[in-house]
Amino acid sequence: MTVHFIGAGPGAADLMTLRGRSLIERCPVCLYAGSILPPEILSWCPPGARLVDTAGLDLDAIAAEFARAHALGQDVARLHSGDLSIWSAVAEQMRRLDAFGIPYTLTPGVPAFAAAAAALGRELTLPGVAQSLVLTRTGGRASPMPDREKLATFAATGATLAIHLSIHVVDKVAEELAPHYGPDCPAAVVWRASWPDERILRGTLASIAGEVAREKLERTALILVGPALAREDFRDSALYTKTYARRFRPQEGESET
Repeated sequence: MTVHFIGAGPGAADLMTLRGRSLIERCPVCLYAGSILPPEILSWCPPGARLVDTAGLDLDAIAAEFARAHALGQDVARLHSGDLSIWSAVAEQMRRLDAFGIPYTLTPGVPAFAAAAAALGRELTLPGVAQSLVLTRTGGRASPMPDREKLATFAATGATLAIHLSIHVVDKVAEELAPHYGPDCPAAVVWRASWPDERILRGTLASIAGEVAREKLERTALILVGPALAREDFRDSALYTKTYARRFRPQEGESET
């Protein structure tokens, strides 16, 4: 018996990985966050599978489901939205499984920031503009931010910021970032990226909070900030220039070995 943690992606069912779908199709138990997963994914579960919506469960109750399945020798598909590596609360579940002696695997999923960038039609790292992407959030009741991980600290680098779980304080986010990027710095909000009702707002740090207020967006929205979101005057990457020698594209007269 194994618990398979699966990143279910940002929303669209067809962004689930093939490995993730294969695991879902053969697990007789599926634990899922019903509030943020598309119903189509559950249709892949085998007939008669035990489906448990964890939206209303605490950690002890989830652990009890793992123990129940273990006693019955049944594999579990444990679905989380987005990717497992960030803000998934997977670590505490794995700790419980370690204590139980129950094996588990992790299957990554398409993260929300990648889906949002695709919706915007943007590369988040541009030569000479930004070569780093910071995934962060603002503090909340469940997880306060460490003092050293302030938005202003990250903003000082000039990197592109992908700010999760913070749409409810977008005005404060913009206010904190404006002194570092400038009020005219491009900003965008992607709500429910890849879902059928996806919505995109584009603006600047000076305007984005007002746009969000007008559209009354809340939850499941990602804030993106940085000059790479709107720059067209960046230089080409050296990767595809004729004078850039690569292993599979040596310059004329050079050996391929």
